[in-house]
Amino acid sequence: MSGRLLLIIGLALLASTYNSPAPLIYKRGYGWSYEPATRDGKLRDGDWERKRAKDQLEVSLRAFEEENYSVSYKAARRVIKEWPLSDFAPAAQYYVGRSYEARGRDEKAFKEYQKLLENYPKIENYQEVLTRQYEIANRYLAGKRFRLFGRIPLYRSMEKTVKMYEKIIKNGPYSDVAPDAQMKIGTANEKQDKFLPAVRAYEKAADRYHDRKNIAADAIYKAGETYYAQAKAAEYDQGVAKKAIETFTDFVSLYPEDERVEDARKKIDNLRTEQARGAMEVAKYYLKRKNYNGALVYYNEVLVKSPNSIYSDEAKKQIEEIKGKLNTTNQ
Repeated sequence: MSGRLLLIIGLALLASTYNSPAPLIYKRGYGWSYEPATRDGKLRDGDWERKRAKDQLEVSLRAFEEENYSVSYKAARRVIKEWPLSDFAPAAQYYVGRSYEARGRDEKAFKEYQKLLENYPKIENYQEVLTRQYEIANRYLAGKRFRLFGRIPLYRSMEKTVKMYEKIIKNGPYSDVAPDAQMKIGTANEKQDKFLPAVRAYEKAADRYHDRKNIAADAIYKAGETYYAQAKAAEYDQGVAKKAIETFTDFVSLYPEDERVEDARKKIDNLRTEQARGAMEVAKYYLKRKNYNGALVYYNEVLVKSPNSIYSDEAKKQIEEIKGKLNTTNQ
């Protein structure tokens, strides 16, 4: 007997000492799944189909309680497939989403919840489902990875996260979670250094939810912070710096009692100082080329932007000297 044959027989004998794995079963409309025998008296995976919608939904609920989410999903899916117009279909759709979420398949869960809200908008637990969508989006905002082919956790995406929040707001623009969802669109855009979309998201939150003081105040402050970050990233872009100052000024005026007012004022002073520095550099440029009128304009701009900055004394000195030169020239 050859060595290869002996090896095959030995492996076969070894394998026979272990229990056979559960059979892999394919059912049309439900896909492949392992269906082991009964365990600990709980619902048997291979015995989940029922002939009535009510009984089928009860199988899904029981399986979910037993944390057998695969069977819960299949039973709920069968209710939707076989009895789509029954009174049990909305609950079944809900448990399809819950089964995905319980297994960490958040993107699929979100989509199933979306189907629930779109197909059955009169469900009693509408707000709960919105909250579940919101919590899923929050997990992706915090860095959870989206799955490749719905299977392999591979990549983060703030763009897809933004779309989730947008759907949540569309589902319930004045729901309990909508204001925070709108704010987090701004946060997600900031994470991508998309400053303008972030500002727009915050401004939209301030406008739409102006009657909610905490949201409106937070939105205006964050819009100012975003402009401030953009101004710094662009080496103090003068146009963006101006918008940041205007936004922080609005914040201080509208919410004088807010604890962030002092910080907003400091940022305003910082921005004005930088504006003065920028004007000073332009003034020096003109002065070096003996364009005294141009230099005079920008030295005055230094005093307008920040009259008490570290650049103001030098600006005043140069203004006096330039005026003297211009007077001498005119004589």
